[in-house]
Amino acid sequence: MLLTIDVGNTQTVIGLFKDSDTLDIHWRLSTISERTADEYALLINELLSLNGLNILDIAGVAFSSSVPRVTAEMREMSKRWFKIPFITVEPGIKTGMPILYDNPKEVGADRITNAVAGFERFGGPLIVVDLGTATTFDAISAEGEYLGGAITPGIQISMDALFQEAAALRRVELIEPKRVIGKSTVESLQSGAIYGFVAQVDGLCQRFEQELGPSTVVATGGLAPLIAHLSSKVKHHDPWLTLHGLRIIFTRNVEG
Repeated sequence: MLLTIDVGNTQTVIGLFKDSDTLDIHWRLSTISERTADEYALLINELLSLNGLNILDIAGVAFSSSVPRVTAEMREMSKRWFKIPFITVEPGIKTGMPILYDNPKEVGADRITNAVAGFERFGGPLIVVDLGTATTFDAISAEGEYLGGAITPGIQISMDALFQEAAALRRVELIEPKRVIGKSTVESLQSGAIYGFVAQVDGLCQRFEQELGPSTVVATGGLAPLIAHLSSKVKHHDPWLTLHGLRIIFTRNVEG
């Protein structure tokens, strides 16, 4: 069994593959950078135990992280607790995808992992939209080359900044409002957040296609369910895209 772990700035997603390409179990947790290596090992073992498993049942681990402090603790955890192949997505790892970035080392591990999985599952040209703490847009060519992308502030942190700076506005639940033209401050805020970011996704994808050509658009990330079904450009919503990318990269580096 393969354990896949993707650490984002806000959430950590963990998945378990019992065979070659089927995601059997998954968990979504808060990212807490203060956790130690032993705490991560304990947490993972507890999650596995909910399904009658433990660390000894795992044959390999594929890991990516956007949080350097967590990356260091995960490396320590792998040394102490996982005496099995432990692959970290970082410069030098075999991804099977050319990175046509001015400095390939600058591209986040999650963006590369999403690109690898997206191209494997949907082909190219492809645009991957990851709606998390930041919203990232990544372009993959028809030949499977990572071309680059765009990064914008995410929905939640944009709203947090608005509430912090605008004293008269209070926090609201991020849900789709009944109408675009809000009839209250709550509806107006919800409309601006949801439909504003839908317009951002559609607008940037349209501009990407002016350079990339007609493309398949796939959305992923913790906030994708708010936006994907309202977008005219998003054709696929894959909440576990990053985990599948980790599985593919693990296979290319260990089993391959």
